[in-house]
Amino acid sequence: MDKIKVGVIGGAGYTGGELIRILINHPKVELIFVNSNSQAGKPVYTVHADLFGDTDLIFTDQLSQAIDVLFLCVGHGAAKKFLDNNKIDTSIKIIDLSQDFRLAENAGAFVYGLPELQKDRIQNAQHIANPGCFATAIQLALLPLAAKGLLKNEIHINATTGSTGAGQGLSPTSHFSWRNNNLSIYKAFEHQHLHEIGESLLKLQPDFKDNINFLPQRGNFTRGILASAYISSELQLVDAYEIYNTYYQPHAFTHVSENNIDLKQVVNTNKALIHLEKHGDKLLIISIIDNLLKGASGQAVQNMNLLFGLDETLGLRLKGTAF
Repeated sequence: MDKIKVGVIGGAGYTGGELIRILINHPKVELIFVNSNSQAGKPVYTVHADLFGDTDLIFTDQLSQAIDVLFLCVGHGAAKKFLDNNKIDTSIKIIDLSQDFRLAENAGAFVYGLPELQKDRIQNAQHIANPGCFATAIQLALLPLAAKGLLKNEIHINATTGSTGAGQGLSPTSHFSWRNNNLSIYKAFEHQHLHEIGESLLKLQPDFKDNINFLPQRGNFTRGILASAYISSELQLVDAYEIYNTYYQPHAFTHVSENNIDLKQVVNTNKALIHLEKHGDKLLIISIIDNLLKGASGQAVQNMNLLFGLDETLGLRLKGTAF
């Protein structure tokens, strides 16, 4: 097939930068434009210094419709406003990385884009709502249990994200002098990603009615999410591994490890790793992803590959940092 012509709206942030990095190296993509009102006229590498020597693209404040797919990397609330204010040709596929269309009540024509949940629907969609980063890590920890109807009581989750999860703009809690050598909980029990997690679990286990208790943490590292969830369960560990391995066998990026896992295994990759442990009557599930890749831009490109009938791993076989 000819190369997929791509446009990016909101290319100056962290997710925009990671998306550009993937797209300019994707063998089936021609990146037509990167839109940024704040950076228009400047080379992309002046904002994303890691791309110096890789691309001569210039940020633009214009919108071209001579494309096949449009990525929206704008802030929450801005994606809906952008689509309300700009008439996009109906032939153009849209992948939104904000939270504007993730929930059923707001989705309209958008399909929730978690491949491990509903790959078939994604492949036949026109518009995709890319999942949130915490939501991705936590859903991957729980989907196999929900698919078997094994979520029988409340779920307890603790998850820590890197500073890039807060975006590129500075705030009191994202400044280096605050983050460094520091750790804090925020939005305890009420993080916005709980809603999309709950909707996905109900798709697989409609009778699930218990609480999802979620404690999000800000970590003093740059990128990655480590989520740990536990439930009371009568499952033996060997049976739990059988359930998880069977569920994720068709999915190229999610892997189940019998060895303990750590963030450096997934940073800079589109992989998710899962590890299980049994402690008394508690089943512990540990899930790790890179919040900017599998939790955002990498998953968005994975969804693009699925939309256009490509191998979903194309352009996403990325090497982890390891050290």
